[in-house]
Amino acid sequence: MYELEQYQDLLSPINQFLQVPTPTEWIEEAKKPENLKVVLIDHLLCELKAGQSAMYLIRKYAVDPSSASSLLEWFKPYEDFAYRKTGGLETLKGKSQISKKITAKANSPYSQELIDKMVLLIKEELHHFYQVLEIMGSRDIGYEPVSASRYAKGLLSNMATHEPQTLVDKLIIGAYIEARSCERFAMLAPHMEADIAKFYISLLRSEARHYQDYLTLAEEIAGRDISERVKWFGEIEAELIASPDKDFKFHSGVPV
Repeated sequence: MYELEQYQDLLSPINQFLQVPTPTEWIEEAKKPENLKVVLIDHLLCELKAGQSAMYLIRKYAVDPSSASSLLEWFKPYEDFAYRKTGGLETLKGKSQISKKITAKANSPYSQELIDKMVLLIKEELHHFYQVLEIMGSRDIGYEPVSASRYAKGLLSNMATHEPQTLVDKLIIGAYIEARSCERFAMLAPHMEADIAKFYISLLRSEARHYQDYLTLAEEIAGRDISERVKWFGEIEAELIASPDKDFKFHSGVPV
């Protein structure tokens, strides 16, 4: 019903970028009806964390103090829901947009392009958070926090500790997380119920653009060839995806 052929031009560079495909064992586990709850809740939290990562990145490196405060306010209702269990669909409705302009701090070495790309990414991630919550609500799946998988931590633990390489590494890692998410949505869609399949396919273009934006920004900020660094992080990412993993989550490895 939901053909993916029309998305092959979009998926092909992502599949080439990732060093290993998602193992079939993960797909088999993810499509089990009893695992839908953890797939949806972990996806929900992944959307929030993706937005937070972009927000903290521009707060640290690029925006003025007023904008930094506005970014924290923007996330508060989402964090209240996820971490303090207050609010819900009604309190989050329409909150994915930000009314205040986010501007660069004086003499920032990073361009407005970094801010603009990350703000757009945040808007989309928060909108996706709301969409996942709607799908959960339609199935009477209540929200309860789940622990994070090893995936993001495993990548972030390998970042350099000196600037600007730390920032470049954060952007490379962001590219891998977005690319893997895109690949998994495409692989999982044919096995899901119609509304979830349609939703996952609707995410492909934004996830693919996020991966490319992160990679482009990493190259621009590094100001040099980063292909070896990208390849190295790709090897780490592939190991996390292809090795046995006792904790089943959206970005986990081979289920044990």
